[in-house]
Amino acid sequence: MNATTIQVDKSVIIALKKAKDYPRQTYNELLQHMLHVFKDVKKRNQYDEFLHKIQQTKMKELWDNKEDEAWERA
Repeated sequence: MNATTIQVDKSVIIALKKAKDYPRQTYNELLQHMLHVFKDVKKRNQYDEFLHKIQQTKMKELWDNKEDEAWERA
């Protein structure tokens, strides 16, 4: 294994200790797991943003119409 040393605040170490799945889990294992989860969330978020953009045009078409504007003034 090619290891390195990084400096982090003590508050980060405390948070990492609390985030461990089991007591003997290494920080390397924990960080790899956290990166995997982060990538999955990011990918899902990109998909949600993509769907939102596609839906914007149709929603504008449905909401921005004369019939609805007439009801708003009724």
